Amino acid sequence: MAPPDSTAPDPAEQGGARRRWAVPAAIVVVTAALVIGVLWLQPGGNDSGEASRETPSTTASDGGAAAIEHPSSVAVPDLSDQESRDPDDLLAEGSVDAPVTLVVFTDYQCPYCAQWSTETLPAMREYVDRGELRIEWRDVNVYGEDSERAARASLAAAMQGRHEEFHGRLFDGAEIRSPDELSEQALIDLAAELGLDPEQFAEDIDSEQVATTIEANAQQGIELGAMSTPAFILGGTPTVGAQPTEVFVDMVDQALADSEG
Repeated sequence: MAPPDSTAPDPAEQGGARRRWAVPAAIVVVTAALVIGVLWLQPGGNDSGEASRETPSTTASDGGAAAIEHPSSVAVPDLSDQESRDPDDLLAEGSVDAPVTLVVFTDYQCPYCAQWSTETLPAMREYVDRGELRIEWRDVNVYGEDSERAARASLAAAMQGRHEEFHGRLFDGAEIRSPDELSEQALIDLAAELGLDPEQFAEDIDSEQVATTIEANAQQGIELGAMSTPAFILGGTPTVGAQPTEVFVDMVDQALADSEG
């Protein structure tokens, strides 16, 4: 019997084949059926992105049945090379030498990102404080201009050392802000409210440096196919969705154990 098909969001072509996220139906979901496995589509599929249904057959003339393994699990790729580990990355929290890195693909207009940031991020920051985890933020801005403007604002806040507070306010109460609350003036007002230099913030939010960084971060997510937010690479392993905090705690603990082995 052929293995189940898997499909993945098809990101825009950027001059060559792109790697993609896919959530295969065959993966057994663990931890109260809440962990979603994320795999790359491998070469050899048909044009629709689906795996071929052809299965080798065996007959008595084969001299014995061929060993055809039906996979009960699927290997997950190692995406550690997507970690920047850049000491000058203003959108990162934690030491560049932390044993585990969590890359977060997010969007300031994504309600599930707001949920994850409110419910799970505090537990992740406990690992950061212990020097065990590094968090690298990558805004993909799939919801458009408001998301992109908020991402630029978060980097402008980071340039004054206040990314954590600014990020928290953009997701205050596990809610996303309305378009009016993400206008440039509203974001400048928020910066002033948090004690940032509003004039410097206003200059930075429209700077070429900030625009270039935000565009590059978004492009990383697009090229990986991380178009459903939030999406993560934790210790090199991709996963998607605002899973419960316990799921991420278990994944970080396992990644730490693996790093010691």
